[in-house]
Amino acid sequence: MMLIKETDYGTPIRLSTKMVTLTIDGQDVTVPEGTSIMRAAAEMGTKVPKLCATDSIEAFGSCRLCAVEIEGRRGTPASCTTPVENGLKVWTQTGKLAKLRRNIMELYISDHPLDCLTCPANGNCELQDMAGVVGLRDVRYGFKGENHLDAVKDESNPYFTFDASKCIVCSRCVRACEEVQGTFALTIDSRGFASTVSPGQKEDFLGSECVSCGACVQACPTATLMEKTIIEAGQPEHSVVTTCAYCGVGCSFKAEMRGTEVVNMVPYKDGEANHGHSCVKGRFAWGYTTHQDRITKPMIRAKITDPWKEVSWEEAINYAASEFKRIQGKYGRTSVGGITSSRCTNEEAYLVQKLIRAAFGTNNVDTCARVCHSPTGYGLSQTFGTSAGTQNFDSVRQADVIMVIGANPTDAHPVFGSHMKKRLRQGAKLIVVDPRRIDLVKSAHIKADYHLPLKPGTNVAMINALAHVIVTEGLVKEDYVAERCDMMEFNRWRDFVSDKRHSPEEMEKYTGVKAADVRAAARLYASVKNAAIYYGLGVTEHSQGSTMVMGMANLAMATGNVGHIGAGVNPLRGQNNVQGSCDMGSFPHELTGYRHISTDAVREQFNQAWGVTLDPEPGLRIPNMLDAAVDGTFKGIYIQGEDIAQSDPNTKHVTAGLEAMECVVVQDIFLNETANYAHVFLPGTTFLEKDGTFTNAERRINMVRQAIPPVPGYADWEVTMMLSKALGYEMKYSHPSEIMDEIAALTPTFKGVSYKRIEEMGSIQWPCNDAAPNGTPTMHIDKFVRGKGRFMITEFVPTEEKVGPRFPLILTTGRILSQYNVGAQTRRTGNVAWHPEDILEIHAFDAEQRGIRDGDNVAIISRVGETSLKAVISERMQPGVVYTTFHHFGTGANVITTDFSDWATNCPEYKVTAVEVRLSNHQSEWQRENALFRQASRRITKAAE
Repeated sequence: MMLIKETDYGTPIRLSTKMVTLTIDGQDVTVPEGTSIMRAAAEMGTKVPKLCATDSIEAFGSCRLCAVEIEGRRGTPASCTTPVENGLKVWTQTGKLAKLRRNIMELYISDHPLDCLTCPANGNCELQDMAGVVGLRDVRYGFKGENHLDAVKDESNPYFTFDASKCIVCSRCVRACEEVQGTFALTIDSRGFASTVSPGQKEDFLGSECVSCGACVQACPTATLMEKTIIEAGQPEHSVVTTCAYCGVGCSFKAEMRGTEVVNMVPYKDGEANHGHSCVKGRFAWGYTTHQDRITKPMIRAKITDPWKEVSWEEAINYAASEFKRIQGKYGRTSVGGITSSRCTNEEAYLVQKLIRAAFGTNNVDTCARVCHSPTGYGLSQTFGTSAGTQNFDSVRQADVIMVIGANPTDAHPVFGSHMKKRLRQGAKLIVVDPRRIDLVKSAHIKADYHLPLKPGTNVAMINALAHVIVTEGLVKEDYVAERCDMMEFNRWRDFVSDKRHSPEEMEKYTGVKAADVRAAARLYASVKNAAIYYGLGVTEHSQGSTMVMGMANLAMATGNVGHIGAGVNPLRGQNNVQGSCDMGSFPHELTGYRHISTDAVREQFNQAWGVTLDPEPGLRIPNMLDAAVDGTFKGIYIQGEDIAQSDPNTKHVTAGLEAMECVVVQDIFLNETANYAHVFLPGTTFLEKDGTFTNAERRINMVRQAIPPVPGYADWEVTMMLSKALGYEMKYSHPSEIMDEIAALTPTFKGVSYKRIEEMGSIQWPCNDAAPNGTPTMHIDKFVRGKGRFMITEFVPTEEKVGPRFPLILTTGRILSQYNVGAQTRRTGNVAWHPEDILEIHAFDAEQRGIRDGDNVAIISRVGETSLKAVISERMQPGVVYTTFHHFGTGANVITTDFSDWATNCPEYKVTAVEVRLSNHQSEWQRENALFRQASRRITKAAE
């Protein structure tokens, strides 16, 4: 029997449950069979010298510094690769070993610059440390012969340098790239003394396949790979553990500092979501926190054509409060509302929705999850009874089949993507359902068993076809369904999907995917014990997003793939706290914990705690607020940390709604596109400036800890309190921990959550309550939250957005690795080196028909708008489909997306827009207008200054 023991970085070491005893330096030690001698020595407190070994990667045995002597054996084997055996007698310190290690170290140093005092790694260099450990005092071989001391330094990467003159060719960087990241971008070029580390085919780092995750930098034992911030600022002297503010993976980092200056961000080995790994954004792209564009003082103006006026916090807050009071007095209580932020903490989101419900007296509150994962909440609550994913990320390590639908983990959730690729290299099977050939379809040592390149908008047709095969071919786990699910609903669903009209052959005319491939993929998914579904915005951002989420839940229940490790239905959340903002009651119809506002008992609980009488009627969603603003009935809004003018669909309609309002209050760190229509700007704070918690895609509540003082003087939660007090409803909290205590008291799934408990455990996955005091890594183990699992009818209804002679192509959108969301953060970092502008990916067939060559400027036109982009001919695309991102405001990708949306939640249908593409050398009308508007805004601001 084998067990998997996790190292600090999450690298699995396979050990037996059988224990063996050996003697090391005269002391007996008992460890599991399969343990290395080096690790066994460490268990008893003995450190064996090493250079090539590290806890993040498999043992390699190249440096020979860890050599030991074993009685009865010849030679001096490497302790990192030699497994323990019963009765072994090992010596780690002998005269022979000491001489051997000094000789080895002498050879390393003979080809290494002796500039320790001026080296940026001085004081944090393993080579330097080991030279001291082995007692090296002299180098006999000199430096006049052949060496690498004049090797050219590669400074092409914006974040780190590669100094080949200091490389000892230990291969740690190469192995980290392979084993931890899974990119295989580095190699050892040549042999013997000529051996060097090379990115790709002797390219520089920037031009290679390196994704700048930082695994190689972290693995390097010398100053060969060195972060530029450390070269500039020096070695850090203390650190604060916090949580990344980018995607929904929720990686833990140590913010390493000198005084109040952040020097670098290092992935935290004990982080349960990332296990010491990172991506280019979390590891390196944090410089926006001190960027010169940050607005640090409050500003007001009476009209959006007026110049901004810097004012005190008191004046700004009082002005905003007086305007909201005036508007409500004139137009009624429901004429105002607000939007919470998925980039802010749980505590801050909770306070914003509390302010809107208790101080404004309305339920007109929404969050950005409306435009990304609101169908997840609806679909999973209908089928399973809760609005969140079923597993933790580590569950993927036991998946036998992984089905990725409408998600691109290697770009949008790269740390989890690396974990997934590791499992695939170990032998798990992969099914990719995506219109685009994403990296997972085929990349280094990874190849999907089935890629089902469906036409955008046909997800439900595909899921019904997969279900048809499972039902009609007898692949349903009948015992599981009978025990765990509502049989009446199941039988109804079985009859529905078994109808011939849902067969892969019939659905092929909609999906465009060969029926034989659909049948084979369905059989593969249903044939194993552990099959997991991971999905993203390519599922939810459709007119049938909620239907598709229910369809995936149906498939998982029918095959018994809910309630155990290695399975489940798992949404990959986009922003760092989009799960948390939903948990905190940011939807107009729900209070915390997804409890409906109309439920008397729930509402009374909040009435008592807050000292108010809440309205039982749900408020307006974001699209409804904008519609009402255009109609003249919605006049004021408080927007914390969201840029709806860039992120939401049909930009002209969004800006028309904002322009029609009489008081728009924006709280953010930069003057974003939405702030162009604001009357009050309240400076926000970054994750490094506040205390609180984020909840990631696996329901994991992680601590956010303040590393530097708030640049504007107040954290976001304090600003919300100030505004609430000015509106006449005072909130009294002295620390975010007190806000969490209130959340826990009012929310059954958070009952056992507190800062003290999180500090003790490191993190907690909700539900955490009396039934699960240590949290819940896997949901629905014995039964579903709703009791019996509910199968839902998922009728395929083609989208109203149709292609035709005028608009023959389908545009779909997504993200790219180096940029994030609307780009407000990443565009102000070195990440622009990889993605300086949004581009349009187009298939060669479609390009040739239109006379478009690679790199041409093209106009892209839809029924609602037009913009222009640079075209890139891409083999990732299928004919008839084009693709772009929305990270750069100048592109205006959402100028052309329509306002079609999900039938249940109003989540916009970003993934299906009928368009035409043609050659163009001109900016679109919107881009010209936007440029003029921004120029005028800059002139107004400069005039004010």
